[in-house]
Amino acid sequence: MKILLLGANGQVGWELQRSLAPLGDVKVCDRSSANLESLDALRNVVREYGPAIIVNAAAYTAVDKAESEPAKAKAINTDAVVVLADEAKRLNAWLIHYSTDYVFDGSKPGSYVESDETNPQSVYGQTKLDGEEAIRQSGCRHLIFRTSWVYALRGANFAKTMIRLAKERDGLKVVADQFGVPTSASLIADVTALCLYNIELREDASRDSLSGVYNLVPHGETTWHGFASYVIGNGQERGESFQVPAENIQAITTAEFPVPAKRPANSRLIPAKLEKQFGLSLPLWQVHVDKLITEILGQ
Repeated sequence: MKILLLGANGQVGWELQRSLAPLGDVKVCDRSSANLESLDALRNVVREYGPAIIVNAAAYTAVDKAESEPAKAKAINTDAVVVLADEAKRLNAWLIHYSTDYVFDGSKPGSYVESDETNPQSVYGQTKLDGEEAIRQSGCRHLIFRTSWVYALRGANFAKTMIRLAKERDGLKVVADQFGVPTSASLIADVTALCLYNIELREDASRDSLSGVYNLVPHGETTWHGFASYVIGNGQERGESFQVPAENIQAITTAEFPVPAKRPANSRLIPAKLEKQFGLSLPLWQVHVDKLITEILGQ
């Protein structure tokens, strides 16, 4: 089975290189070999390889910068996805695509399910939703995974930043009125591979019924303040020393930390549909955070 992986050097893409390897022949593309801003070149990459599965882990993810670069965000998050969806349809290939909690406005009292009304409040969220719509309208077979608060050992991430700042500063303020689910890039990659393996095992008649959008997050919920407190508290339990202990991290409101792009106050997603359709059981969010802290602290 030929798999084309785009965005291979990102947090999720890096983990996908590992998780997809046992499934077939994976062609790995980073920005230099598959530039999503060059639509003709992108189309040629797909046509030259002729994959059975296209996994698009590439995206414009600079949420605040997108407010001042809407054309660039659209080119990568929407226009390039149109090309990938069209090519997937032409090849009768599966398109695996990653979306975001930012497609919602955050006003729902409870957790979001896949069928809830979307209403993005930022350029980033709108371009990601438009990419979703392009996939659906193309008629290609697809898995759209909506995820939230993605982190990984590779590259910059919230947990690593909190550990560094808690060691460097005398005080730390973190937003406490935004709710969501921290999601590990390694979990996203592993679930993606399991879903693709599940599809391959099924008869043709039942495969198409799996096409659709899914929430891909672990169970549970927290706030950014809760996330930071958990990370630092976990480190303290392992004997790590911080200038700002977990109990001294100050909770602030979104209004006290202004940024260009509006964040949804509620980013809580639940993975019940994913678990039911693919026979999976996702862990609590703390499980992979514990693993990350172990890797960061080397203990």
